[in-house]
Amino acid sequence: MKNSEDAYGQTLLAQYKHQTPTAEIIERDDDYIDTGSDPGLYFTEYAEWSPLERRAIEQARGRVLDVGCGAGRHALYLQQKDFDVTGIDNSPDAIRVCKLRGLKKALVRPIEDVDKFKANSFNTIQMFGNNFGLFGSFENAQLILKKFSRITAPDAQIIAGTHNPYQTTEPEHLAYHQLNRRRGRMGGQLKMRVRFGKVIGEWFDYLFVSPEEMQNILRDTDWQIKDFIELEAASYFAIINKKT
Repeated sequence: MKNSEDAYGQTLLAQYKHQTPTAEIIERDDDYIDTGSDPGLYFTEYAEWSPLERRAIEQARGRVLDVGCGAGRHALYLQQKDFDVTGIDNSPDAIRVCKLRGLKKALVRPIEDVDKFKANSFNTIQMFGNNFGLFGSFENAQLILKKFSRITAPDAQIIAGTHNPYQTTEPEHLAYHQLNRRRGRMGGQLKMRVRFGKVIGEWFDYLFVSPEEMQNILRDTDWQIKDFIELEAASYFAIINKKT
């Protein structure tokens, strides 16, 4: 990704430099436009996190890979707890922010390139901030899960956060689910891009799934769900273990 296209990273960098509220714009391919998360959330400390996030990160063990690490808040927390943690993101400016904040191991690397790590490199892969969505599609998820299997220990786990897209009554979202299904896509499969100021990111797929859809994705892979955290809410985490 070129810096001229890194709208997400530019948002984080502006927030880091100026410590004032900034705003990113999320544009969906059905012309729906919304503001993204408050960039300040990417810099919050453990005490400011949701109870759901705090419960999830306490499941981390061993050597950790933080996929889509953003500004590094989760990786930095684990580093402070003496974990061996590596953060990756496809955003050069996000990784720049991570390094400026003191993350020792931070790499510009998209999720598709995780197989560049050696076999048995990690015990935990964490995907916070709804980053199960980085799989993008059903087919891509299964391909990347095979790569996850190759780079992790036999007893490895994935801690993955996502959002059930069907727990909504918003007409715009319900209509988008229907549009996706007509196009042969999963209902919660977004095609979106990020804008910040004059910087416009590339279009990419992002996947929100129900618990049932997650189960279907994991079927015929080396992974299985051990437990759900906060399943009754729209946002939830899954603890996913490697099959033995």
